[in-house]
Amino acid sequence: MVESKQTGVVPVEHITQSILVLRGHRVLLDTELSALYGVSTKRFNEQVRRNRERFPEDFMFQLTAEELTSLRSQNATSKAAPQGRGGRRYLPYAFTEHGAIMAATILNSPRAVEMSTSCVRLCNYARC
Repeated sequence: MVESKQTGVVPVEHITQSILVLRGHRVLLDTELSALYGVSTKRFNEQVRRNRERFPEDFMFQLTAEELTSLRSQNATSKAAPQGRGGRRYLPYAFTEHGAIMAATILNSPRAVEMSTSCVRLCNYARC
């Protein structure tokens, strides 16, 4: 299980419910990963942009406006806030399994470091 600042543990079910299938890949959106790693989405994406060479197309891609609209309609969420009233300025990024692990390596939050270490240990245990 993954530890959380607020509750101590993030149930595996929460993570698995956050996994989407986009463009034939199982992915997590930047908002989910940033929460999982204990940083703001803004800081998370800032670090990804600074380390862009670590995220080839098979690790990460940016959603199109159509994909975002489709996700919103599937999840019955409200429309984005008007410009200047909060909300996202940019289309979200989607991270594959490899991208999610790579993201943990570029962040310095205690939870990201813990997650990165756990992924390596798990992979070693599972003989990846």
